[in-house]
Formats: sequence, C-alpha cells, structure tokens
Amino acid sequence: MRRHGVAVGPGETVDAARVLGALDLLHREHLREGLAAALLRRSGQRQVFDTLFELYFPAALGAGVGEVEVPRVGDEDGDAPDGPVDIDALRDVLADLLRDGDTDALAELARAVVDALGTSGAAGTAVRGAGGQPSWSAYQALRMLSPETLLARIMDDLRTGEEEGNPFADEVRRREIRDRIAAFRKMITDEVRRRTAEARGREQVARTAVPKQAEQVEFLSAHAEQLTALRRTVHPLARRLASRLAVRRKHAKRGTLDMRRTLRRSMSTGGVPMRPAYRTRRPGRPELVVLCDVSGSVAGFSHFTLLLVQALREQFSKVRVFAFVERADEVTHLFSPGAELSGVMQRVLREAELVAFDGHSDYGSALGGFAEHWGEAITSKTSLLVLGDARTNYRDPNLTVLRRLVGAARHAHWLNPEPRRQWGSGDSAALRYADVIPMHECRTAAQLADVVEALLPV
Repeated sequence: MRRHGVAVGPGETVDAARVLGALDLLHREHLREGLAAALLRRSGQRQVFDTLFELYFPAALGAGVGEVEVPRVGDEDGDAPDGPVDIDALRDVLADLLRDGDTDALAELARAVVDALGTSGAAGTAVRGAGGQPSWSAYQALRMLSPETLLARIMDDLRTGEEEGNPFADEVRRREIRDRIAAFRKMITDEVRRRTAEARGREQVARTAVPKQAEQVEFLSAHAEQLTALRRTVHPLARRLASRLAVRRKHAKRGTLDMRRTLRRSMSTGGVPMRPAYRTRRPGRPELVVLCDVSGSVAGFSHFTLLLVQALREQFSKVRVFAFVERADEVTHLFSPGAELSGVMQRVLREAELVAFDGHSDYGSALGGFAEHWGEAITSKTSLLVLGDARTNYRDPNLTVLRRLVGAARHAHWLNPEPRRQWGSGDSAALRYADVIPMHECRTAAQLADVVEALLPV
C-alpha cells in the first residue's frame, strides 16, 4: 500500500495487527472491512486497497471449486465434459443469475467463465504468454458473453402484468440490472487479475494493474472518468492547502528581529537583551493573474488548476484569469464567486476569442496579445501564473515579452504538466522559457498541490 501512495504508518500497522487478533480469519469480508477501517485515513484510497486485498488475500486458488459449471456442447449426458463451451446455454445461466441477483453464484460463474473462456481462442486453443504460461483475457471473456445484451431479456422476465405499464418500476429494475451487470464485469476483471498474479507473481501484477489514486493520475494521460474523479478532489485538496497555510502563518506571524528596538530595551537590563523586539509583519494578500493554455489535452490540467485556484480564491485579494490557444482573452467572469463550474471549459472555448487561424497553440502570439491588451494587469503586487506545456508548434516563443511580464510581476511561475525529461523535445520551448521564468513539473494533482502550497502567500 505504501508503494501505491497510501500512507500507512506505525499507528495504522498496530491497528491492523489488533484487527487480525480480534476477527475470525475465516470470514474474508469481515477481514477486508476491518483492515480497511484500520489502514485507510482518506477518501479515494478504497479502490487501491480492494485491488491489493484481492491480490494478497485471493478468494480462491486456480480455477477454484464451485457449484456453477460451464455448459458445454454435447454434454447433456456427460459425454463431452471437455467439449467446446456452449455460449448460448452459458448466457442463459448468466441471465438467470442476474435476474435473481445471486452474488455468490455470480462470483462462482465468473471464475468458471474465466477458466473456460479467458484462455480459449475461437478454435478452443489455449493462449500462452511468456514462458509458455497461460494468459487470461477479461476482454475476450466479456466479448463472448456480452452481458449488456441480456438486459432486455431480463426485463421481460421480471415484468408482471400489473406493472407492465409502470415506467417508474421499469426504470428502477433497469438500473438495478445494469448495476448487477457492471458488478459481474468487475468480477471477471478481478478474476483475470487473480489468475494472472498466480502465474506471473503478485508483485508484477501489483505494479501495473492496481489503479492509481486520483491525486497520482497524470493529467495528460487521464481519461474522462479519471478527470471527473480528479475534479471531485478539488475542494478537499483546497481545504488541506488552506489549513497548511494557516499553520505557516501562525508560525510566521512574528517578523524579523528589530535590532534597534532590542538594544533600546536592553538598557533597562544592563545591556542584556532579555526581551527581543520583532518587526511587525504585514503580509497582505497579493493579486493573482492566471494565463492558461486550454488547447487539446492540456485543457484537463488547466481546468483542474483553475478549479483549485477558484477554491483558494480567498487567499488572494484579486484574481484575473486569461485563456489562450492562438490568442489570449479574459475569462475572469466565468470563474466569479458562485459561478457554475461544471461546464466552464466548454464555455471558455465557446465564448472566448481564442483562435485566429488554425487552432493550434501559439504561445508567442498569445503572450504578445496579452501584453498589448492587458499588460497593465501585471504590477508589483501581482503573482503571475502560467499554465501550459510550452509546445509552440515551432512558432516564435516571444521570450522578450515574457521577460518583460516577469520583470513587472512580484512573483512569476510556470506550471508544466509534461515530464521534465520531455522539456525541450520536439516543438517544446520549455527549456527556453525556463531560463526566463521558474518552471515547475506538475504532472499530477499531488505535485500540483506541493507547488501551489509553496507559492501561496504567507
């Protein structure tokens, strides 16, 4: 769990040991819930825990032993126990179990299906991986079963004459069956992961098959579901950053030592500085100007960062947001307090004037347009934050304008979602920009949180 980003310290380890001493180890689900209660301290870690639990405490070994058997062609009288799988009969069994909602029987069927279909090709030949070991495929088993296509049949079986015209009851049942189908698909995937771990080793499978926590997902490779999970972490992340900032301000509320006042006080104690005097701190909240690239896959990173800035808005006296692709345009009004932010990026792309010619990123043109129309936004009280991958499509990066903006700002930082090893490759001008403005790698929400925490005003 530590290797997958879950902080398990000595306290959690002691609690887990007490759980093992209190629970009956034969009750697997009790053990799962007890260990989860002892080891997990934050939301978003349960999926990682469940996947690792299935790997290290598997429900079965090998094909397992169950009462559900896979029907085979010509096996009505037991003449062909090893014959080809009868897919139609197997789908009938699956439909009956999905209709009845028998979770234990579905889990047994999933094990049997993976053993029968997950290693077989169209001709029934086993698929072998590296070293001649069998290789299981959840995609192959689910493709042959197609459980989603059983929904209409199950709905017809569940419908009664009295409820045939009740759309509400139909919708409730439809959602329930869809949930059961999704659970069965997960059982197949978990079973394939378990069988693969037996063949190739749990450590190897754990490195590749365990899902990442939302804060560890890379912005540029995240799919839609992961980006949605990321957006749900914005406000908890903002609260943690704000609380850390409060602690920093508490420890830093005294200024530097005022030597003149300290020496004057020491006159009453014979020149011994018994009561040091400190200069009063007047931190003041700075203004923030955000200039963000919203093109292509970088839009996911920019969206999350803007949501985080919005959640931390009270830490700054004033926030102005500018988006750009080929040209820059101000979109501050879309991020005003209380604004609906669920579809804000679509509104940015639709309402702002960001494209001039071909719709590809042009950092040099965007920086020049920003300096020409909104250059007065950068003052000695302003913190400038640039969001983007610095890929200019081989166009002029306009370093002169960026150097002028950085010189006018109180602080300036560039957050780049690309790995540092890719800076300067291809059309990336990241290394050239990094000579002008401090550039930080922010591939994940965890990295972004560390950078933002360091940049917040004290």
